[in-house]
Amino acid sequence: MNICILGAGSWGIALANLLTKNNHSITVWSIDPEEVSMLKEYSEHRSKLPGVILPGTVEFTTDMEAALKDKDLVVMAVPSPFVRTTAQSASSYIKDGEIIVNVAKGIEDESLKRLSVVIGEEIPQARIAVLSGPSHAEEVGKLMPTTVVVGSEDKELAKTVQDIFMTDFFRVYTSPDVIGIELGGALKNVIALAAGIADGLGCGDNTKAALITRGIYEMSELGTAMGGKPETFSGLSGTGDLIVTCASQHSRNRKAGFLMGQGKTYQEAMNEVKMVVEGVYSAKAALKLSQLYSVEMPIVENVNKILFEGYSAKEALHSLITRDKKKEASSLSWK
Repeated sequence: MNICILGAGSWGIALANLLTKNNHSITVWSIDPEEVSMLKEYSEHRSKLPGVILPGTVEFTTDMEAALKDKDLVVMAVPSPFVRTTAQSASSYIKDGEIIVNVAKGIEDESLKRLSVVIGEEIPQARIAVLSGPSHAEEVGKLMPTTVVVGSEDKELAKTVQDIFMTDFFRVYTSPDVIGIELGGALKNVIALAAGIADGLGCGDNTKAALITRGIYEMSELGTAMGGKPETFSGLSGTGDLIVTCASQHSRNRKAGFLMGQGKTYQEAMNEVKMVVEGVYSAKAALKLSQLYSVEMPIVENVNKILFEGYSAKEALHSLITRDKKKEASSLSWK
């Protein structure tokens, strides 16, 4: 197939490498002329994904019209804060029925909308699927075994995307639960910030296990309240993605949290990470959604206190651990 990847960050480049292995024709678009020049010269993103050399058949451009011309499928791989503006720019070049696969993870801050909804508003003529799961670009780019899930309300579309992406090292499952997949991918970044903050404070494995486990609970409670399915939050785009994002050396959210745990502001942390830290953008939206749906999310609440209310990491951790006594699961009761 002829495929355009919108976004030349680490994930976009990793997917370009993956898709060429399946004999697809790939064009990568970036808004940054210097980034495109580097990719044309070296076939490698030397700052964001060093060591992954793309085949010479991959094309790079800053011209969106040229990038999208005569394409069968578009991968939306820009950071979540730029999904709407990118979709607006792309809309007039997308054919009726063309497939868009969104791989960005986040919630739009002001509207509180999932990213597939945002894309659907700006490109209503497209058929939209989402792809998510525990899949760091650094490992996918090097063709390490990885498993993800593609979501679409259209079963045949989900199976089509599965066929396009699946290789002998990249396993793709299908699911109709787009809501759950997208919310899992967005909310886990906020929990990963908390896990990184705990690491920065010098906490141990007990603390991280607690944050991951209770983080899954918070994600599932909000996600099911918004229409997602419980099975999804225990699956690849929920538990799977949360584990890898909280624990991995590649996780920009965990790294940013670690720096904040050591006393840096979120802006200082993002500057040091040198990539968009999705959890910072999703944290405020997650808190607003928890209030809108009357779902208690103490980890999300305390991450917001650190990010936006001047709380120190130690103060937030103490607030979290000394909350009122609770049952572990509200759905369980004694006879």
